[in-house]
Amino acid sequence: MKALQYREIGAAPEVVEIPTPEPGPGEVLLKVTAAGVCHSDIAVMSWPADQFPYPLPLTLGHEGAGTVAALGNGVIGLDVGESVAVYGPWGCGRCIKCAAGAENYCLRARELGINPPGLGAPGAIAEYLIVDDARHLVPLGDLDPVETVPLTDAGLTPYHAIKQSLPKLTPGSSAVVIGTGGLGHVAVQLLRALTSVRVIALDVSQDKLDLARKVGAHETIISDEGAADKVKELTGGVGAQAVFDFVGAAPTVKTAGACASVEADVTIVGIGGGTLPVGFGVLPFEVSVKSPYWGTRDELIEVFDLARAGAIDVHVERFSLDEAPEAYERLHAGTINGRAVILPNG
Repeated sequence: MKALQYREIGAAPEVVEIPTPEPGPGEVLLKVTAAGVCHSDIAVMSWPADQFPYPLPLTLGHEGAGTVAALGNGVIGLDVGESVAVYGPWGCGRCIKCAAGAENYCLRARELGINPPGLGAPGAIAEYLIVDDARHLVPLGDLDPVETVPLTDAGLTPYHAIKQSLPKLTPGSSAVVIGTGGLGHVAVQLLRALTSVRVIALDVSQDKLDLARKVGAHETIISDEGAADKVKELTGGVGAQAVFDFVGAAPTVKTAGACASVEADVTIVGIGGGTLPVGFGVLPFEVSVKSPYWGTRDELIEVFDLARAGAIDVHVERFSLDEAPEAYERLHAGTINGRAVILPNG
């Protein structure tokens, strides 16, 4: 089968031929219908050899959807041909976090060498994908897999972040979204669907700000050194009650802290390497700073329900498997508006 692999530190990913896998006991083989392209992959491929934690070659793609092609021994509750999406942050299934559906915070994954597809385990940008356990598959039903597959990360991750801050997102309050690309433009929609807050979007790209406005942002601001002052002006000098940074670089994290009001939540979702100092007098009183990871299995089901209700809609650009390297080049250049989706069998 064909797969997109990262094969050498510092090299671009390439499409290669590899053996088609067969499911072992408890495993499920998917024929991949759609796989999302995420900026996290760019970050992973930028790590130097002494910091790279995964064996190479690595098949990329941690957002996956497909049809069940074959079932390993002992798998029940699934039918061949069923359309499903993959819950990505796999865990041990037995610790207290996994028991609650929060496999994104599994207490034993690192110890046991359990990795998500595309982030250690073979990923979804391939014609076929092995899923380690049926519990990591969510039925899609009537949802379009191409338009839905980004929700497994680009929907689930902002949903998990926003859900934690809902008590502070009361009528009359404001929320700032920094970075309105793949995750951020979904976050804008989620804030509009789940709250009545004023949504202020920041990005360095006018095209992405135009998309943010199109999907529901009340205000858009170019993300530069003066952005926080403009947020303060828009909020009567108070600042925002919640700030979600989907970039996480040093300049955006600094802006996030400067946008916060008293008792605000600052949530750093992006993995750009920025840090925000916390201490008395450094930030407004009682600001909480968080760095969440992905989301829970039940939250993914909730995200799909929101999509089914028409509350969220991911802007996607489609690519064939042979065009997957181009999708990463464009993502790195910042010219993907929304989310790139690979169709390995399209």
